[in-house]
Amino acid sequence: MDLVANFLVLFGAALLLVALWPIGQLRRRLPNTTCRTAWMFLSMLIALFFCGYLIYGWLFWSSANHWSSLVVPVIFFSGAIFVVVVCNLAAKTANDVTRLCHLEHETITDPLMGIYNRRYMDRCLREEAEKAQRYNLELSVLLLDIDHFKRVNDTYGHRVGDQVLHSVAKIIQGGVRDFDRVFRYGGEEIVVLLPYTKLCGAQVLAQRLCDWVAERHVCRVQDDDVQVTISIGVSSLSSEQGDVGIMMARADEAMYRAKSNGRNRVEIAMDFTEQLQNQSQDGNKQGGVNGLAIV
Repeated sequence: MDLVANFLVLFGAALLLVALWPIGQLRRRLPNTTCRTAWMFLSMLIALFFCGYLIYGWLFWSSANHWSSLVVPVIFFSGAIFVVVVCNLAAKTANDVTRLCHLEHETITDPLMGIYNRRYMDRCLREEAEKAQRYNLELSVLLLDIDHFKRVNDTYGHRVGDQVLHSVAKIIQGGVRDFDRVFRYGGEEIVVLLPYTKLCGAQVLAQRLCDWVAERHVCRVQDDDVQVTISIGVSSLSSEQGDVGIMMARADEAMYRAKSNGRNRVEIAMDFTEQLQNQSQDGNKQGGVNGLAIV
């Protein structure tokens, strides 16, 4: 009887030490937030329980002279098993969630440019268009293309061309707001989705991005700094026609018009010329707030 009671208490204490291992792994992977502090607090509680097991074992060592004396050691042992199972389950769940997040990120991200891919763009366009129509919100889109990109590949090779694509994507991504989304549309074309943005505000942002790309060296090949320019087409979701396909077609037409008019420029979808003039007049009347403060 004494041997069984002593074994249950000591083995339970050992299990508590085992439970600290998965918690430690999980805690090291977490950022320094409240959640990490909570897991640290749990580790301290388990360590306190471990000390309690040892104190109980020292006080009641070899004092079990009846089967009822096994109740407390059995409870201690069962509690230790419960702690080990819960801690391992928490660590495994965290690993599975992390793996799923990585898989989802890979599914919606273009591996070359490091921005969202076309599949995710189609989904976001539908969702944002539905929200804009339901709540009468503004929605604009930029469609941009790198000028003479074939010349970059022919001159420096495809490896440098890939670096140019990645660098331009990062410049675009760093020049928009946190809730704007940047997608690879195909080839060297990039789409910027701008929720809550009027057409005139989208035009201001497009011109800013166009200037930023033209001013920067996107990569360096030996002693040669590679510079590129972009052409951008701007369109908005029309209140009369809320189809995102038409909005993208108008942006595509405007982008090719920018290329035809000399490249390294911004063009507005022709159907929105009058709308842009009205928005600009409204912005001038209100000190330039409308359409500019939201960019």
